[in-house]
Amino acid sequence: MKTIDQPTLSSFAPTGVLRVGINLGNPVLANEDPISKNLYGVTIDIANEIGKRISLPVQLIPFKSAGATVDAVKTREIDLVFVAIDPVRGADISYTPAYIQIEGAYMVKVSSPLKTNDEVDAAGNEIVVGKGSAYDLYLTREIKNAALLRAASSQTVIDDFMSGTGNVAAGVKQQLESDAKRYPGLRMLPGRFMVINQAIGIPKARANYESTSAYLSNVIAELKQSGFVADAMKRHNIQGAKVADQ
Repeated sequence: MKTIDQPTLSSFAPTGVLRVGINLGNPVLANEDPISKNLYGVTIDIANEIGKRISLPVQLIPFKSAGATVDAVKTREIDLVFVAIDPVRGADISYTPAYIQIEGAYMVKVSSPLKTNDEVDAAGNEIVVGKGSAYDLYLTREIKNAALLRAASSQTVIDDFMSGTGNVAAGVKQQLESDAKRYPGLRMLPGRFMVINQAIGIPKARANYESTSAYLSNVIAELKQSGFVADAMKRHNIQGAKVADQ
């Protein structure tokens, strides 16, 4: 097990507490108990394991979207985030290798003439996406003809869609499948439009961030190889995702 030296640790967690941004916009990663408000999920398990390894208390700070979590990195409110790897975010964030891969999918109403993913990027189509999400950033680069309509968060995409916004909803496949149970008359387009690689990110603004990133990358490799990530996914009943390739 690789250790972390004191200068790197002091830069990594300057307050003496590991402040971890938790993205509640993706149910594959984390969730909040509606009664107790306790956070649970794969990312919480990983965060606590990192805290144990570096002998620091962990403070879990929930956010409603990935975009809000990334903003908190830029303002130095948090020390570590669990977000999708994306080159735009990479300007400010240093990533570990991915620990989980998630599929991005499209959902339409049953009455829609759209049958395949390839048909979505056409003039006249309007795709509802969660603002600042990994698939928002991806589709912003890739979509050439359709329009993107941004919902406040990933959780509100289908609510906006069902209220009359757009004719295609885009998001994490598991989130869309869960939303389809709340609303009748929806169907998923087959396959996926992207694979979302989820990783740990730390702010590049910190001194010694390269050493911290190398340490965390080693931890992620160990957690994948040991079965820790797979066990966490099984424990939290995560479907529609897989442990990222070694």
